[in-house]
Amino acid sequence: MVWAWLRVVLAMAVLLLPGGFPLLLAYIAVRTLRARWHDARIEAHNHGREASLRDVVASLHFKELVREARAAL
Repeated sequence: MVWAWLRVVLAMAVLLLPGGFPLLLAYIAVRTLRARWHDARIEAHNHGREASLRDVVASLHFKELVREARAAL
């Protein structure tokens, strides 16, 4: 529910504020990193180790960021 409201607010910010586009990019990056961090923690737990930031960043791909950007709009 919170993500839906944040999505609406960011859509309005992109339209109304001159700095709205970087704000949208930051939202997409945080959302994607949060999802990847969750996936990395589950994967690491299955292998009996701790997740690291390196695991998260290594799993990111540009096309996934573009897909998240499309989903956010």
